[in-house]
Amino acid sequence: MKMPVSPPDHNAIIQASFVEEGISWFLRSNFSPIDDKGRYLHWDKLRHLPAPEGLTSEQWWAGVKSARERNYLELPIMDKQQKPFAFCTSDTLQRELHWLDRHAAGSIQTEEEITNSQRRNTYLIRSLVEEAINSSQLEGASTTRHEAKEMIRQQRSPRSKSEQMIFNNYQAMQFIHKHKDEQLTPSLVFELQRIVTDKTLNDAGVDRFRSDSDDIHVLDNQSQEVLHTPPPAKELPDRLKQLCDFANSDSATEGTVFLHPVLKAITLHFMLAYDHPFCDGNGRMARALFYWAMAKEGYWLLEFVSISKIIKEASAQYGKAFLYTETDENDVTYFFIHQLEVIHKAIESLHDYLDKKTHDIGVTEKLLQNNERLKGKLNFRQLAVLRHALKHPRFTYVVQEHQQSHGVSYDVARKDLLELSDKYKLLLKTKQGKRYLFVVPPGFEQRVSQK
Repeated sequence: MKMPVSPPDHNAIIQASFVEEGISWFLRSNFSPIDDKGRYLHWDKLRHLPAPEGLTSEQWWAGVKSARERNYLELPIMDKQQKPFAFCTSDTLQRELHWLDRHAAGSIQTEEEITNSQRRNTYLIRSLVEEAINSSQLEGASTTRHEAKEMIRQQRSPRSKSEQMIFNNYQAMQFIHKHKDEQLTPSLVFELQRIVTDKTLNDAGVDRFRSDSDDIHVLDNQSQEVLHTPPPAKELPDRLKQLCDFANSDSATEGTVFLHPVLKAITLHFMLAYDHPFCDGNGRMARALFYWAMAKEGYWLLEFVSISKIIKEASAQYGKAFLYTETDENDVTYFFIHQLEVIHKAIESLHDYLDKKTHDIGVTEKLLQNNERLKGKLNFRQLAVLRHALKHPRFTYVVQEHQQSHGVSYDVARKDLLELSDKYKLLLKTKQGKRYLFVVPPGFEQRVSQK
């Protein structure tokens, strides 16, 4: 990823034009923070587009930037030069926030799928696993999704650093879920860092801020160009305390500028990555804190999506959103818009997934429609096993894995599988040591359809 070209000084352009030509172009043009396609463009992109008739690219930028400045709201957080970050209340931003407010509580169909007591834990665990895998892969973990999912479901020990990263991130997401109703404190942030870096970072880098001797920079993976140098290490204790105070503040307090809670959560994500307070784990922690803030503000549907999955599909755009902000006078609107689009896509992906699972369960139930022995007798978890078994002949199920997949007790998971084997004669029960194995037998579909 290349460093974007920094914008020219828009005030200098306007002043120079005033001296040379009286800035009639500025007065006769109706500039907007966004272009005619609704895009909030950085100079790095705008300079390559045809400027409006009668204007140079520089004059177009000066007009756009002036329009943005009129709509800027400053955030109570500072960069490393103690200049505040700000954002522009553009139509694009408001449109995405409106969409999210309408959809983050879920449609009626989604509510039925996720709030159902049998199904909620299954979908929640699936989302925690997905976010753990994708967030870790963003930071370089190379284990496949299949191997990572099997590790978590089998509760086996990680076999490599990549698996350890994913296992840690799964633990971190569970930690965030458990502490979502608490205040954010430096102590909680440090505990999160310990979880994220467990057994992947030497003890000297755990439980402390980075120091000047760590020489931490964000680099381009290919060219090794320095893309971001975080604030000095000596400032980190104060900066983390200020970030926690910001996270715990009431955005709706009278006399303060209202900040939409979603933008507040995104700001937490941005600032922890910007400050880079630790030697390792900053990116994974930043995304985890976003989930904490969204859950705390009541956006419950976000617990069931993976933003890292969407980010990973276009990771260069994720990096550019940070760089656009830093190179354009701390205008964090670029990162806001990028993350709102990510959330939008993640929610749509969840709906697609739920539609598919609902369809699959419906197909399985239809298969049992004429079977009085099984019709209406199986719970959601058992139907999920049947659906999986129909696609995976000779597959072997284990109580602990079934337990982990659906977030139920060992006794409940054991009862599910014993009923499928002993009561309904669908699976074959065998024993390996002290544990039972439940195997998909030959002719499984005939067993399911048998009256």
